[in-house]
Amino acid sequence: MEATIVGEDDRGIGVRVIDNNSVQHTVSVGFDGDIQGHGQDGYPDKAANRTEENNEYVEQARKYARYYVYVERGYDTIPPAEHPERINAVRLAIQHLSDDEFDALFGDLYRQLRSYHDYDTERPIPEPPNASENVLYRQNVYLGINPLNTELAPEAEGIASVHGLDLSDGAILEESIDDLSATDVADWKAFADDLVALAEAKDVTLAEGVYIDAVSSLYATYLDNHGEQYTTEPETDPFDREPDTLLELPPIDPHSCETFREYLDHHLKCQIRDCFVRMGVHPPEAFRVLGNGRLEAVAAYKLLDMYPEYYDPEEETLLP
Repeated sequence: MEATIVGEDDRGIGVRVIDNNSVQHTVSVGFDGDIQGHGQDGYPDKAANRTEENNEYVEQARKYARYYVYVERGYDTIPPAEHPERINAVRLAIQHLSDDEFDALFGDLYRQLRSYHDYDTERPIPEPPNASENVLYRQNVYLGINPLNTELAPEAEGIASVHGLDLSDGAILEESIDDLSATDVADWKAFADDLVALAEAKDVTLAEGVYIDAVSSLYATYLDNHGEQYTTEPETDPFDREPDTLLELPPIDPHSCETFREYLDHHLKCQIRDCFVRMGVHPPEAFRVLGNGRLEAVAAYKLLDMYPEYYDPEEETLLP
């Protein structure tokens, strides 16, 4: 994949992309990642008239255009669930959890999977009544940033005080968003915007302050006996925004909690691999792994001959 920025106005950025089929695309990407226009000269204009692989090349061009704008201009143009850096931030934050913290956040997911292999393990949520064997259990994961654990800690305290926030009060960082007033939420948003702007101006990363802020309760997506897909709703979900990562696991045997932590890390590596592969580029070497990432990617690997079978852990010839 090759890309070049060809223009920018008050609505977004134009990107010229050459896909892996040597077809040229011109993609208009809004500053929020919305695709405002897409022209290309190698496939039928209507999706219904394209082959499945042609449609995938078109989608690759769009995904790569969003990614290119993010890398080159820094705009937040990539949906969180498709953002390799954000998924990796979740992966690294999980590595820093203590065993007790990990159990508090992901223990239900562990026990849900374990219940399929150990009948003494209580299942946190019931299996969907109409699910066939193809059921996946999901959990939304949300990141937070503790500014006091970053290089900008002194400046962060000053910025916070301007917005009426006292970061020296540890309890303030533990407050649930549900307990905040609209004014409090606005103050936190203004503080976050100013902190990010300062980090960008000083070219400082906030990665050291990233932590797992919250997770949703478990829910499921599944196929019924007729092949129709259904998705349940989590009983609790702490934020009214897209999660930073969506975990999506089949009821494999997780064995011990330690083994499950390793498996979860591998699952997130597979998700990161999928982000790059489905935008038409080779993933970084650390993420050239085999196994299940997201359901949508696994389906693409199975249905389209253009993709190797990355979901199959036995396909070791695909590894470098």
